[in-house]
Amino acid sequence: MDSSGRIERALTAAFARAEADEPPPQLIAAMRHAVFPGGARVRPSLCLAVAGACGDDAPLLTDAAAAAIELLHCASLVHDDLPCFDNAPLRRDRPSVHAAFGESVAVLAGDALIVLAFEALMTAAHVVPDRIAALHLILTRGVGMPHGIVAGQAWESEPGAPAERCRRAKTGALFVAATMCGAISSGASPTLWSALGERLGEAYQVADDLLDAIGSHEESGKSGGRDAALGRPNAIAELGVDGAARKLRQLVEATVEAIPPCAGRNVLSDLVRFQAKRLVPQQLGKSAA
Repeated sequence: MDSSGRIERALTAAFARAEADEPPPQLIAAMRHAVFPGGARVRPSLCLAVAGACGDDAPLLTDAAAAAIELLHCASLVHDDLPCFDNAPLRRDRPSVHAAFGESVAVLAGDALIVLAFEALMTAAHVVPDRIAALHLILTRGVGMPHGIVAGQAWESEPGAPAERCRRAKTGALFVAATMCGAISSGASPTLWSALGERLGEAYQVADDLLDAIGSHEESGKSGGRDAALGRPNAIAELGVDGAARKLRQLVEATVEAIPPCAGRNVLSDLVRFQAKRLVPQQLGKSAA
C-alpha cells in the first residue's frame, strides 16, 4: 500500500473508534469536515518517508504516528481559523469549520481532534512498547509549550513578535515531530532528523506567507491577505515579497542538505523539491520563468 493509502486507512480507523457509540452528530460531522477530504497530507507523508529511509520495521506504529500528526495538524487549522484568531471563512476551498458548524462546535472539534490524535497513537503501543513513550513526548513537544504549535499561536498574538520564532513554533514544530517520529517508530535515532523538519517547516510557513500575500484563491483554498489585515508577524512584512521568495529558495536547499545519509535520501530529496515547487505562488513562478 502506498503512503497515501496508509494514511487514509489509519485516519479512517481513528474515526471508526470515535464514532463507535453514537457521538454528538454535529461534533463528529465537524471533526470529519476538518479532516476529510484532506489537503496534501504532507506531514504524515514525511513521517512515513523518514520511517521508510530508516527501515520501517513497525509499519503499524508508523501509521499510528502519522495519523496522530495529521489529526494534530487539522486541529490546529480549526483553531487557527476561529474568529478569535484569523477569523477565516474558508479552508481548503470550502467553509472553515466554525463557518460551517458554529464557533462553539469548532472549538470542541479542535479539542476532540487533539485527544483523538493521542488515542490513535496509543492504540499501536503494543506493537513496539518501548518506542511509544518517545513518540508521545515528541508529539506533545510539537503541539505544546515552549516551542510547539500552541506557543507559535501565542507568539502571533504578542505585539512585535519575531516572525522567525513564530514560524518555527507554529509550523516548524510539527514538521520536526513528523521527521523525528518517523525515525523513532523505526527504531532509529531521531536526533539526526530534527534539522530536516525544522528547515522544511520554516520553508512551508514562508511559502504560506507568500500565498497569503500574493497567491490566488484557487492556489491557497482560503481567503488571502489575512496576515496584513490582522497585523500578524510574517515573512512578507519582515523581508518583502522578493526577500521572502529568496528566503524560501534558501530554505529548500538547506532542507535538502539536512537529509542525513540514508538509503532513501534521493526519495526524500525529490519529495522536498516537489512540495516546494507545489507551494510557490504562480505569480512568482511566472516571473522566475
